[in-house]
Amino acid sequence: MDSQELNYAFPQNQLQEMNMAFENGDFLQAAEKVKKSLVGINDIPLNIAVTGESGSGKSTFINVIRGLGDEDEGSAKTGVVETTVVATPYSHPRHRNVNYYDLPGFGTTRFNPNKYLELVELTQFDFFLIIASERFRDCHIQLAQAISSMGKKFYFVRSKIDADLSAFKRHRRSSYNEEQMLMEIRNNCIMGLHAGGIMCPRVFLLSCLELEKYDFYLMQETLENELPIHKRHVFLLSLPNIYSQALKSKRDYFRTQIWKRALVSAGKASIPIPGFSPDSDIDLLVNTMKEYKEAFGLDQRSLNCLAKTFDKDINDLQTVIRHKLVLKEITYDLVVNLLNRRELTAAALMVTEYAAGTVPLLGSVAAGAVAFGTAYWLLYSFLNDIADDAGRVLSRALENTG
Repeated sequence: MDSQELNYAFPQNQLQEMNMAFENGDFLQAAEKVKKSLVGINDIPLNIAVTGESGSGKSTFINVIRGLGDEDEGSAKTGVVETTVVATPYSHPRHRNVNYYDLPGFGTTRFNPNKYLELVELTQFDFFLIIASERFRDCHIQLAQAISSMGKKFYFVRSKIDADLSAFKRHRRSSYNEEQMLMEIRNNCIMGLHAGGIMCPRVFLLSCLELEKYDFYLMQETLENELPIHKRHVFLLSLPNIYSQALKSKRDYFRTQIWKRALVSAGKASIPIPGFSPDSDIDLLVNTMKEYKEAFGLDQRSLNCLAKTFDKDINDLQTVIRHKLVLKEITYDLVVNLLNRRELTAAALMVTEYAAGTVPLLGSVAAGAVAFGTAYWLLYSFLNDIADDAGRVLSRALENTG
């Protein structure tokens, strides 16, 4: 490890945050303050409304964005006729605070957008996704305008893009160009919405059968940026790992949180007792490493799901995992053994010296500072390893998928 790597591990904005945490107190007070800020951070509720005409694919969308198939336990009911008569919540299988609501279909001549929104209790939703499988019609525009008038955000999703491209390919064999066809579909959607009075529509082109293609990442990036800051990470962590940008976004987010977890885990160790004496300190590290493993889809359940989604052999996916620790079960004893490894201790001392040089109060209690450096480097290196392996697994899953 050199100074360049330490600069990368500790960006200036994180060092500034650490200094602010210590501003009005000592090591123990700073650790306690940070601990309070972490309470409930992963339990913030996020309610997303998914609406559209019958047969538009809204229920299938709700399933795939939660990493489920239409026949899996807990999946939303799908069909060629409307199967939803009331707003039905579907929780994310891992993040129960994230709920996608399958709203009743609309589109009849008697459609009243205001009564519809009253029926589905508009106020409970953070934003709306309005889905159409062909073109956006007057009913979609009326609904969007009613949502906007009540101070809520909405986004348009043009679904079943794969079917459109397949049709274009059959009928325009000599002139078919996928990029041009996608632009044509997008422009037609935007022009139709403009004609209906929606001046700056956000339209995303998706295929629930190939979620990794087209505009899914653009949609994720837009929603994440426009959500309130306290809800962004909840949304990000709930997304399926089907494109490399999602893995990078998750890694970047977790990196900003490492110092907080490390400081809290080291808080009680600032009492002059060697190492991590309280069980809760180790438990926090265990739980954080488990969280990384699940977030990057390298736990057994997620790997099974990925293999099923892309019709791959799970053993083949696992062959590209280079770090043995990633495949191991994260336990208390395993983490204790890792903390006592000589190579980790050497790296941790460099981290401790670097951080304490920039955040003077961090080094005010030697035992706490060393414990912080050890916890920080353990989480930082494990996060890098697991993110790299998740990228390799995804690349293998996407091989030969067109």
